[in-house]
Amino acid sequence: MKTRVESTLVRRGQGYNCAQAVACTYCDLLGVDEKTVFRAIEGFGAGMGCMEGACGALAGAVLLAGLKYSDGDLEAPKSKGKTYQVTKEMVKRFQEKGGSVICKDLKAVENGKQRYDCAECIKDAARIVEELLFGEENE
Repeated sequence: MKTRVESTLVRRGQGYNCAQAVACTYCDLLGVDEKTVFRAIEGFGAGMGCMEGACGALAGAVLLAGLKYSDGDLEAPKSKGKTYQVTKEMVKRFQEKGGSVICKDLKAVENGKQRYDCAECIKDAARIVEELLFGEENE
């Protein structure tokens, strides 16, 4: 797969929030229409709306993991283990890069020492998505 990291930043420049920029860039690869993903992930931007929660870019990546690995079996779901395993690895890699997964910590809302800006969060989340969900070992 050709990298789409720069496409995430284009979407961000078009007004998508960080969660939307990541999730919408790859939704076509998982058979989900962009408008649905755009609407579903909107509240996860800006650290779940107020910078208090997890980074929206990471939330977009996690959404994609669910779309890829969930079996969608409403009667007897059996796919959570795989989805959680991949999600755990996403969180680990993101935290290693940025030092946190919490938006306000990354943006230094309280201490004024910014670790990461939104563009870096988006690019790193996109790279993690490409490695874990769409890398050669996943083909």
